[in-house]
Amino acid sequence: VYLLNLYVASILIIFQLIFDYLKCWNYHGKCRQKCFKKEKVYVYCTNNKLCCVKSRYLPKNLPWQI
Repeated sequence: VYLLNLYVASILIIFQLIFDYLKCWNYHGKCRQKCFKKEKVYVYCTNNKLCCVKSRYLPKNLPWQI
């Protein structure tokens, strides 16, 4: 039983690590809870995290800015 619990825990940790590094915005962004200073939020990821993209990969004219 102990080995089974250890196995399940390790699978959950690996699963979490994989989904913490989901890519977004044509593989230029990463899904995170919080963006770094040099990153901007452009869209949201499918896992409800922020899609953090470096400014150089963002489009020049954002649709909501006039």
